[in-house]
Amino acid sequence: MTALHIFFADLFSFPSWGRGVWAVWLRNFLYFRHTLLISVFWVMFEPLLYLIAIGYGVGYFVGQIDGVPYSKFFFPALMATSGMFVAFFEGSYGGYTKLARQKTYDTILLAPIDPAEIILGEILWAASKGFFSVVAVALVGAVQGMIDTILIIPALLVLAILCWVFSAFGILMASYARNYDWFVYAQSGFIIPMSLFSGTYFPLNHLPQVIQQAAYLLPLTHAVMASRALLQDNVGSLLFLNVGVLFALGFLFSNWATARMSRRIYY
Repeated sequence: MTALHIFFADLFSFPSWGRGVWAVWLRNFLYFRHTLLISVFWVMFEPLLYLIAIGYGVGYFVGQIDGVPYSKFFFPALMATSGMFVAFFEGSYGGYTKLARQKTYDTILLAPIDPAEIILGEILWAASKGFFSVVAVALVGAVQGMIDTILIIPALLVLAILCWVFSAFGILMASYARNYDWFVYAQSGFIIPMSLFSGTYFPLNHLPQVIQQAAYLLPLTHAVMASRALLQDNVGSLLFLNVGVLFALGFLFSNWATARMSRRIYY
């Protein structure tokens, strides 16, 4: 098979879910309990610093954007970027460490678990950890008066999908990595620029037309738009497009990451 045939075969490989997926997730959760308190502290303290420095500090000079206080404009993006970073780093660095350094996957294979179940369990865990950070930011925002609508619930569901997207993307990057330095390409070339140009700190319509069009190709853009619309009680048809894009990317990245990482585990 050519590389192109393998690529499309990976995208539509449809891995099956089994009990092993939940077993891998539980294994990661039990390990995570040892660092739970410090993790809770940092995922709540760091967003609070951003909310104070950017939301209130910069917001003092900006005032309002489209009739919305800048702190409330920025808050949905803060939840989205926090979930993105945590899910990506857990999937990429965490996945590569278990694959190449700790040999965790080799050990798990001694149990009656399929490689695809291992990878799906890892994607689920990284997405869960990302969503945990989203909920932590939401709690900080609730205390600060950033949440005043019941639509925070569907907004959190949208951000859960975003966490899955970047969890799968992180595992996909781990399947290509040969060392830790390799992740700099994805981090500096894709993740960090996306955190700046996805409507996070300012509206997209203030960017040049070409950059605006490119921004709509980014998953973070759709998550920020959807969660911001929900928290501002501004639900429209565009919301379904945003969620559809996230679903599609999560589906394709999951298939691709599972197929590639399964081959790396074997070989």
